[in-house]
Amino acid sequence: METMTLPHDPYNVIITGVGGQGNVLASKVLGNILTAKGMDITIGETFGATQRGGSVMSHMRISAVSSWSPQIPRGMAHVVIALEPIEALRVLCDYGNPETLVISNDRPVHPVGVIRGEMDYPEKTVLREWLMTFGRTLYLIPATDEAVKLGAPILANIILLGVLAGAGALTFDRNDFSQVISRMMPPEKLGINLKAFDAGMGMV
Repeated sequence: METMTLPHDPYNVIITGVGGQGNVLASKVLGNILTAKGMDITIGETFGATQRGGSVMSHMRISAVSSWSPQIPRGMAHVVIALEPIEALRVLCDYGNPETLVISNDRPVHPVGVIRGEMDYPEKTVLREWLMTFGRTLYLIPATDEAVKLGAPILANIILLGVLAGAGALTFDRNDFSQVISRMMPPEKLGINLKAFDAGMGMV
């Protein structure tokens, strides 16, 4: 893999979702891709009540020159990748800024309060308006819908990594992804993961 040039050093990425959506795996895949390109990666993870759909968040500090503390300072995220749109809002309230790139799945995971009828979940148009107030560029992607077409809803996380690659914020491509995922997954899962990554790149 070729080395990369970062637009900022450190470059701060947050990957967020709820328990069971696969955002921890996404952070490991992205971290391995960037490590192979010569970057120094620090990852800090926070876990909510994952068995009840609690928040899960990975902070990634990416640098070409040194290691950094795993906690991204407030208001200093360059990219937020969210597997659930309300989780994107939650993160952006603390870490977003006018230059943040936001990549979010559009499929909601309703909390217990919504399921019980005790609260409302925002409409998609409202969510889009809110998300657009927090960052420079928004990709609100039907990642789960595309993953279902591939036969595995969990692949929404890989689709969003494909969107990140297609957006060009970090210079990695299908070949970089293929080299890493082939070391992390059994051979029979390589093809479907490449299809998911390609689907994400094609959405940009």
